[in-house]
Amino acid sequence: MRIGKTTLQHGFTLVELLIVVIILAILAAIVVPQFAASTTDAEDAVLDTNLQNLRSGIEFYRQEHGHWPSGITSTGATCPAGVASGGALNTEAAFVSALTEFTFKDGKACTGTDGTLFGPYVPEIPANTKIVTVADQTKVKVLTAGVLNPAPDGTTGWVFDNVTGQLLPNNL
Repeated sequence: MRIGKTTLQHGFTLVELLIVVIILAILAAIVVPQFAASTTDAEDAVLDTNLQNLRSGIEFYRQEHGHWPSGITSTGATCPAGVASGGALNTEAAFVSALTEFTFKDGKACTGTDGTLFGPYVPEIPANTKIVTVADQTKVKVLTAGVLNPAPDGTTGWVFDNVTGQLLPNNL
């Protein structure tokens, strides 16, 4: 019989486990905010891309037609294929149809083409995902103020000034 011999137990002490947990908590506190910021960065990148694509379409329209989209009435076309579309001067309907439909040199819009019409310049008006109301994300507010950097009001996805040709997201 052995007396006085202690047996050794293998494992971690409570203090060692607490130290490991504290180190993991500190690392998590450093890493988690980095992932949270990446969502905002991705949304900003999408907004920048959509804005650039829309601006390119607007500029290309101006080069071919000599005026900004919605700068003239785009209704009343006699279309060789498809049906006439468009809208009145300085309206969202004229802006959207000028960029997303086929157009004559005078700006009148049609849904179809025989190969002699211009456009479309963008397949659709992209969404401004920074606007909370989904129904308003692709809407365009057309202004004729001629003021650079009009004040945003958040009621539509985009704001376009038909005098300066400036397009901005309507949320900044």
